[in-house]
Amino acid sequence: MVETTKDHEDHQEWQIPPERSETCMQERAEKLKVDIRILFGTCNDISARMNLVDSIQHLGIVHLFQEQIEDALMSIHESEFTSSSLYEVALRFRLLREHGFWVPPDAFNKFKGDDGRFRNEIANDPRGLLSLYNAAHLLIHGEPELEEAISFAREHLKLMSQDNVLNPPLACQVRRALTLPLPRTFKRVETICYMLEYQLEEGNIPILLDLARLDFNLLQHIHLKELKAISEWWKDLYGYMGLSYIRDRTIEGYTWSYMMFYEEGFAFTRMFVAKLIALVTVMDDTYDAHATIEECHQLNTAIQRWDKSAISILPEYLKKYYSKLLINFKEFEDQVTDNEKYMVACTKEEFQKQSTYYLQEAEWSNQKYKPGFKDQVVLSTKSSAVQLLCVAAMVGWGGTMTTEAFEWVARGNAAVIACAKIGRFMNDIAAFKRGKNKRDVASSVECYMNENGVTSEAAFAKINALVEDEWRSTNQTRLEHRTLLPMVQRIVNFTVSMALFYDDKKDAYTFGTLLREIVESLFVKPVPI
Repeated sequence: MVETTKDHEDHQEWQIPPERSETCMQERAEKLKVDIRILFGTCNDISARMNLVDSIQHLGIVHLFQEQIEDALMSIHESEFTSSSLYEVALRFRLLREHGFWVPPDAFNKFKGDDGRFRNEIANDPRGLLSLYNAAHLLIHGEPELEEAISFAREHLKLMSQDNVLNPPLACQVRRALTLPLPRTFKRVETICYMLEYQLEEGNIPILLDLARLDFNLLQHIHLKELKAISEWWKDLYGYMGLSYIRDRTIEGYTWSYMMFYEEGFAFTRMFVAKLIALVTVMDDTYDAHATIEECHQLNTAIQRWDKSAISILPEYLKKYYSKLLINFKEFEDQVTDNEKYMVACTKEEFQKQSTYYLQEAEWSNQKYKPGFKDQVVLSTKSSAVQLLCVAAMVGWGGTMTTEAFEWVARGNAAVIACAKIGRFMNDIAAFKRGKNKRDVASSVECYMNENGVTSEAAFAKINALVEDEWRSTNQTRLEHRTLLPMVQRIVNFTVSMALFYDDKKDAYTFGTLLREIVESLFVKPVPI
């Protein structure tokens, strides 16, 4: 069993299971990859090609066929498409927009009557409605027709789900989508569900499922080794620092990093981001839950100086943390190539900015200051640490990372800001529901209530509307920066992870038991082969 909530001294040792004939699994996987590449070459029908790409994405093996998928999507985008199937039209719309290709919202006009509304006959097509519902969630700003599509599809899918008229696996897929539409779902969790359902799909391709299962288990073995390594790193760090007030969120932090990068080739980046989450959490807890305002100023001064000589200005209990902070960043720098050292330096600068944001929040809390809603959103967006982690997430890519791409992320683009706002807003709603801690600064919920004299429910409605608006900005970034799509997609992954941690008014980062089942399914329980 995996424990995610107790302090490190209560953590059980991570047990790496037997290799389960790992060599045989790798050999079988390599043969299946060859067979599937051949399948791409013989798949000439647009509909079949779309379903192949969608199945590969849904089964979590897209990283194995990047070139083939890009070629297929280019072909799908450039080919004439005249299908009258709602399922296929919506599938094409979703696949292309997910990968940064522009498809106009009038693609669905053929399913509307003279009054401009969707025709009643498609209300009896659950598979088509689900495809429409998921596709329409890739809407951008100024697309009311897609808002209408979401509303129409949701209404009829809800009725079907309530009346229990849908058969598996469609019934399960509809229930999941109504909770969280596919473009906002964390793909690895969805993959676990879909691997159980795919064999029931009409026209399924058995070799896709075989490879998906093998690849998941092979990667899981790597991830479990990393979890053991980072747990030991944290155990040593925690024991050395001796800070009893800090949260032990090593597993949650690694899970968050994994949500951005699960592929084998991103091992360094995954561990780098996970360690950074742990280090910034210690700083957050110090500012937020323990240090006096004077000690907060001392810590920030030391972090801005970033030099061993600054240890002398710190209170005794923070000296070891500061020392370890400098040592870890030096180790990070030593582990990357010369071309990437400036990226670690940029990450350090973002860490210093993060300290300043935490100090500002500590001052507001100390002064019992209640900021206006806009001021609160500006600061809380910065203090979310999203910008810091997005910059860190660009380290370790090697030759695939261009200077242009890194600078685009480092500037704090619209997708990064949207990610920060979505996460902060969802976290604020969860925090308001569970009750405020003594030293917490006023949340966006409280500030909106105070400023407008409304109830918490009205504040939730306003903030949820802002979250929807930020999702549109996220979708728009895909279309506006297609040449940077590999980096954009990592930010999208980070944004999607916010829903996993904070959806349904919960806070699974602070209360790790909420993640227990997901952690076990991702890292401990192999998929039956």
